[in-house]
Amino acid sequence: MDDRSGCLSGFLKLALLGWLFDWLQDNFGFGRGASCTGCGCGMILLIIFVFFACSIITSTNWFEFGF
Repeated sequence: MDDRSGCLSGFLKLALLGWLFDWLQDNFGFGRGASCTGCGCGMILLIIFVFFACSIITSTNWFEFGF
């Protein structure tokens, strides 16, 4: 059985991920916080966004370690 999601489902997940990323960046990301904490949080959010976007695009479950 093929467990890959459809095209529309993938686009919806990417759109929701983009909306969440924009909201988090506006509230906690680059330019927010004292001194360089905004830059640090912005980079962490960017890395997490890229991780989840690659997971959605390639339909890979990175947390499944079993065979």
